[in-house]
Amino acid sequence: MRKTVHLCLSSHDEVLFRNEADLIAGFNCFAVATLTTESRALAEGRLSTHHHNIVQTDSPKEVMFRNRNAYSRYFNTRYRRKGRLGEKYYFQLEIEGLYHTLAALNYVNRQGLHHGLAATPFDYPYCSANAFFRKELGKPPTTDLLPKPQRRHFLPSNVILPQKYRMDISGLLLPEDILDTAYVEELYISPRNYMFQMNRNTEEERDILDQKKENDTEPVTLERIEAGVPDFDSRLTKTFVQGKVNHSRMTDIELCRLIDEKILPALFKNPDQASVYALPKAKKAVLYDRLWQHNLTARYQRKDPLFEGKTFTETQLARCLCMKYEP
Repeated sequence: MRKTVHLCLSSHDEVLFRNEADLIAGFNCFAVATLTTESRALAEGRLSTHHHNIVQTDSPKEVMFRNRNAYSRYFNTRYRRKGRLGEKYYFQLEIEGLYHTLAALNYVNRQGLHHGLAATPFDYPYCSANAFFRKELGKPPTTDLLPKPQRRHFLPSNVILPQKYRMDISGLLLPEDILDTAYVEELYISPRNYMFQMNRNTEEERDILDQKKENDTEPVTLERIEAGVPDFDSRLTKTFVQGKVNHSRMTDIELCRLIDEKILPALFKNPDQASVYALPKAKKAVLYDRLWQHNLTARYQRKDPLFEGKTFTETQLARCLCMKYEP
């Protein structure tokens, strides 16, 4: 019998996704994992340090294994890296009941908002918020599709996709094809209710009470969904859900892009082989000190062209350089 589960894999000492291409590959690996395990994908969200998936499956362990294994092979090949990607153990939360399921779906679809990366859930492209009620919410159909012969460049060679699966020109399998949108839309009942759920305050008391009335299982909360996620402070969510985005803060993806595209190529004889994982530990430490001092200067001058007026934290810099942060 299929169970509804929330699966979360996080990473503390390095990022899981260094750029947009990685985020696309991450979703495609999740799509293939659900397909090959005959599971039903309901929602997903990817951020630099973790990813969330809600699935209905007979084997959540197999879904996570196939997802992690496929993406790790991609990531390790691309960045000349070895070993397991992410923490040793992933987080799993079984979900029972309508109100519990809706709460979990809301949290995953609102990932960009909860982490202060977007002013609305729909403004963050790397989660499933835009997959539901597309026609009713006025979202145009995707027309820039990749011809089928070219899809092999973005998928493992042994994967055969159903005919209905489409891929856009960036190489992303369309989430509205992968997710069971009809089932999720039935849970939300109407586009108006979906819009309300996406714009409501986080963890209203009524939501918790509805879950407690439904069954004896512990209510699904933001803290439970984000269990083990690095640098997450639920107190900041109250500010973020108001749509207040700190545009002066550099995201992990922006910092990784700066390191990978503007700094590392100059440190390698062959720029095509430039990778933060190929840097000796001593050189990483030198680069860390150099960038951090540069960041402190830019924070006050606001004129540094390298950072474009944005700043970052020490923990961000450490994980983007794949170093253990030691305060």
